[in-house]
Amino acid sequence: MKKFKNVTSLLVATTLIMTMATGCAGKNNASSTEQTKNSQENVQETQKENSGSYTIGIGQFAQHGSLDNCREGFIEGLKEAGIEEGKNLTLIYDNANADTGTAAQITDNYVSKKVDLICAIATPMAQSAFGAARDEDIPVVYTAITDPVAAELAQEDKTPKGNVTGTSDKLPVEQQLQMIRELLPSAKKIGIMYTTSEVNSAVSVEEYKEKASEYGFEIIDSAIATAADIPLAADDLISKVDCINNLTDNTVVSALPIILEKANENNIPVFGSEIEQVKIGCLATVGLDYYELGKQTGAMAAKILKGDAKASEMPYEVIEEGSFYANAQVAEALKIEIPQDLVDKAVEIFKTIEEN
Repeated sequence: MKKFKNVTSLLVATTLIMTMATGCAGKNNASSTEQTKNSQENVQETQKENSGSYTIGIGQFAQHGSLDNCREGFIEGLKEAGIEEGKNLTLIYDNANADTGTAAQITDNYVSKKVDLICAIATPMAQSAFGAARDEDIPVVYTAITDPVAAELAQEDKTPKGNVTGTSDKLPVEQQLQMIRELLPSAKKIGIMYTTSEVNSAVSVEEYKEKASEYGFEIIDSAIATAADIPLAADDLISKVDCINNLTDNTVVSALPIILEKANENNIPVFGSEIEQVKIGCLATVGLDYYELGKQTGAMAAKILKGDAKASEMPYEVIEEGSFYANAQVAEALKIEIPQDLVDKAVEIFKTIEEN
């Protein structure tokens, strides 16, 4: 009996020792697995940093020539700084088709993918991107923003309100009014259509109203909610004005061919805000080259990606002077003579109307 008890005790002790050993091994294995996982993540992060490879989400609010040029210029600006798609850059591109809800979904997706930087083209997209990335370590670089301060992206001194910076396409309003007066000496009323949800447009309209009287004009504005409102709004506006001045309102610009068609039927000149609008049928503009604006933005983004600057410390930038562009075919159709002083300082006078 005593011998049996000794054997039993030995078996129990052996089992206990084996259990403890297995338990320790389990803990060690779990710890080892976690360490391996952490090590792999650290290696991946280090490899990413050392490789100089980047992923950028480009969110564009609407589809039209101005914003398309911004996007292409942005990519070229990156390329000139040594960041090129297919080599060390992956681009994710989305268009919101002038829908603010879609813009929010696009920028939320970029944040979830943990892109290295978000390029936001136009004010509503920039506001969505800033909101989505506010609590994330993802810089936002915007372009084609009329008033970053009014959009609550920057302070009055141009410094950022967060990890966000970029370029403004603020129109040279006084130069535009002076140009319209030269081309239309007897005009009195200028029509401007804008979308109520685009803060950039509301700001521009107010500036035009403030300065129009200095050049003998009255501004007649027409507010719309969606693109579906444009045909009727255009008919109404055309019946009240001597010309239409087109802003950088993205919803309105997206429907510019409709406005041009209606205006041409009534011999009403339409003035654009940039080169692409003059190419497709606006009479003239003192406006910006949006491709160059995009390049300027791309150069800023490259500095951020390379670690040479922080978005949160970079004031937004502006192209101060506009350039004169005109369309000779449109002028001839409207029986308007372009003064020689404008011809002399024109960057380009287009001879034909391009199909949109």
